[in-house]
Amino acid sequence: MEFKNVVFNAARDGKLRRLKVFLDHRPKEEVNKLVTARTNGATPLVLSCRNGHHEVVQYLVDRCEANVEQAGSVTFDGETIEGAPPLWCAAAAGHLEIVKLLVKSGANVNSTTKTNSTPLRAACFDGHYEIVKYLVEHNADIEVANRHGHTCLMIACYKGHFKIARYLIEIGADVNRKSVKGNTALHDCAESGSLEIMKLLIQSGARIDVDAYGMTPLLAASVTGHLHIVEHLTGQRDMVGKQERIDALELLGATFVDKKRDMLGALTLWKRAMEERYLDGVLVIPKALVSSPISAYENTLEVESVSALEEIISDPDSMRMQALLVRERILGPAHPDTSYYIRYRGAVYADMGHFERCITLWMYALDMQQKILEPLSPMTQSSLLSFAELFSFMMSEGGRSRGQVPFANLAGGGREGAAIEREEGGGRSSPPPVSFCDIMTVFQRAVREVKAGQVALEGGEGKGGDSTYFNRTIVILLHLVCLFTKLVPHLPDKQVFEVKQAVYNFVNVGARGRGGATALHLACTKESSSVGRYPICVFPSVPAIQLLLECGADPNAIDNDGNTPLHTAAASKPVKQVVVQTLLDAGAHFDLVNSEGKPFFNIMKGQPLHEIANCVRHTSLRCLSARSVRRHELSTAGLPRTLELFVEQH
Repeated sequence: MEFKNVVFNAARDGKLRRLKVFLDHRPKEEVNKLVTARTNGATPLVLSCRNGHHEVVQYLVDRCEANVEQAGSVTFDGETIEGAPPLWCAAAAGHLEIVKLLVKSGANVNSTTKTNSTPLRAACFDGHYEIVKYLVEHNADIEVANRHGHTCLMIACYKGHFKIARYLIEIGADVNRKSVKGNTALHDCAESGSLEIMKLLIQSGARIDVDAYGMTPLLAASVTGHLHIVEHLTGQRDMVGKQERIDALELLGATFVDKKRDMLGALTLWKRAMEERYLDGVLVIPKALVSSPISAYENTLEVESVSALEEIISDPDSMRMQALLVRERILGPAHPDTSYYIRYRGAVYADMGHFERCITLWMYALDMQQKILEPLSPMTQSSLLSFAELFSFMMSEGGRSRGQVPFANLAGGGREGAAIEREEGGGRSSPPPVSFCDIMTVFQRAVREVKAGQVALEGGEGKGGDSTYFNRTIVILLHLVCLFTKLVPHLPDKQVFEVKQAVYNFVNVGARGRGGATALHLACTKESSSVGRYPICVFPSVPAIQLLLECGADPNAIDNDGNTPLHTAAASKPVKQVVVQTLLDAGAHFDLVNSEGKPFFNIMKGQPLHEIANCVRHTSLRCLSARSVRRHELSTAGLPRTLELFVEQH
């Protein structure tokens, strides 16, 4: 281990002399073993390429015969890249001479990371033009896309690297190529605000197309607030129709309200859109308004005239409601930005102390998400988590005992990369008590999400990260269970019964998280404490465990490794005696063994069993008989299967 670290640190830090002193005299087999060893997922060659140590790279490749294709893990801008080949690392970091050295040594110019990113794409990302040109001249494929379907041209457009984009277009890059979600290079220019590249793309035959959400580049620019892009595209009368111009101006106005907090700018844009709807004073393109007012928006209706617009400019709250109505009408409920801004607006109200308005808007967004999105959507999960964090804050002493929580941050989970500053507007007052109806509604919605997710996973419909989302949704439910336990002492008997019935329904779903863990397993581990950015409940939680047990949770349930909740509790250091005692009092067998043949007390290093529980009190005749059968290796043939399993677990 010490030798490996010496080699790794010398390569990482560019200490060639030290590397030579240490490796030159060693046998070839030992050298090979040392230069292929990994530290934190990276090899010496990967780190020296990443850090630009040309002489070290040359020594490792020529003298030590390091494999130029051996991939490793590296970090760029705080993000860990898995399976990055040495050439990818050098290209991403902008080390041209090392790139040349590796290519001349036989490195594959089209090798990829685990996300299918090539060295060429890495160079395009950070604008390393000379490396891009060199790799292309040595047969790099410009059309290889990453796992999201994003090509080298797309990333160059998004990052605003004009010279690289022009070069790729000149050598034949497909300007109309679509990603997995249907966006094109034009969409990337619109989102990043790269007008010059957009003009170049259009001159090169790029078409205005829609992505998977029905968004054109024009609408994408409106959502991100790039006025210059919108002005340019709306000026292309042969490419953009009248309705598209109206939608873009109205949507940009909504962005000015919510993202830029520019009410006058929004009014100007909405007036321009309104004027486009009229011809010689006659309305020719009416708005497709909602059939009935939306209570979450306080029954506000969209204005239909310039005079009505001018009336609401003095009322910021009315302008904000208009922005929500405009966005939902144009983008539709399925678009991530629709629910994101509803949630953000609610969070701003919470920051101002208007908790009821926040909850009303968040409920509306959650209802929208569960009706439209697939089960276990990260957006839906984020909404459920935000509710749990909000309820936790409202239930904390004084509402401020844990400091000023920026609720605008709790909105999370919307369009990736959407960053909105908190609005100013009044100090936050102490929150009102949590409504039993509100927390019960959210809990039931979360149970519904778990049920739907379980059906999808069992039916083979689950995708990549769904099992992780499923586990997190169960953990969010556990935090809501924990919050229930804080409410129960203050509830009338009827509502206490409703709580227990709801928790019973959750337990009855039989949902299992990561590794086959039941809700009771998860309630017994401290890992369940961390589910978001803000603390909610601390696990293991005895009140939550007691409520789960009372509502039918099996204290002897086993996960995929044969661990019972007692095993899980024993793995949380230090072991809480009250947790173990609670499980034992509920009928947990202290002598059940897991797949490794270990009872829970064998996992408690440094804590004798007698300090945790009274073994005699919790030993049954059944357990003694089962242990005797196992100890004397007696045959279990002829026993009922359930009894046979019971014996095997002892």
